[in-house]
Amino acid sequence: MSGLSTDAVADLLREVAAEVITPRFRSLSAGEVMEKNPGDLVTVADREAEVLISDRLRAAYPDAVVLGEEAFAADHRLMDRYLAAEHAFTVDPVDGTKNFVHGSPDHAVMVAEVLGGDTVRAWIHQPEYDVTWVAERGAGTYRDGRRMTTTPVAEDREPVGVTSMWSLRGHAFNGLPAMTLSWVCCGVDYPKLIEGATDYIVYSRSNPWDHAPGTLMVAEAGGHVVHPDGSPYGPRSTRPGLVVAVDAFTCGAVQRRAADAFSRV
Repeated sequence: MSGLSTDAVADLLREVAAEVITPRFRSLSAGEVMEKNPGDLVTVADREAEVLISDRLRAAYPDAVVLGEEAFAADHRLMDRYLAAEHAFTVDPVDGTKNFVHGSPDHAVMVAEVLGGDTVRAWIHQPEYDVTWVAERGAGTYRDGRRMTTTPVAEDREPVGVTSMWSLRGHAFNGLPAMTLSWVCCGVDYPKLIEGATDYIVYSRSNPWDHAPGTLMVAEAGGHVVHPDGSPYGPRSTRPGLVVAVDAFTCGAVQRRAADAFSRV
């Protein structure tokens, strides 16, 4: 398939971040921050970055559906087109918008390519850390060109986890240490797990733009991802909740405990 190389898309994310995201970091005016819904923030950087990235992807792949977070917010029918598409891209222009607004460097630009219902390529660029992650199905996960793999949990210790769910912050699954809050940005959470900062992550939602990139990276690095009911995750999954872990055994152990927690929240 002709189009943009993996390196070209990575370059695109870096260019867009340098043009419209980083110049706004810790420099947003009041008029540049809005609410899509109460507490759900969006900035001019989100909107401008999404347009720039989406336009380039459509130019290179005119038959593909581009599911951008902000485009979906404006027209929910876009999700139906994405779910039915043979070829699609997800775009999260500023993942971790609240972090971005509040001056935290824990935000990222994320894109995933979905072909035939499978995520085949993924990109995460963290502008303030100047780090770019890429993954290709069957070819591994790379951080700035260095191949990355997860480290399975040793048999002599219990896995340590984080969660994006405030209701589960401080919650201890049966026999496991209490979870702390994640970095509240999938574009930081997933790389942190691969790097070994946590053994597992529990999420409440499974929006494609949030999770299609990171789940491919974790899988290609040796990790595992399922829904709390044990069903497999895919970029077309719409059921809520995800359990992400550094290895399959840990994922299964956490999933069995998370299933009960999700039934009560």
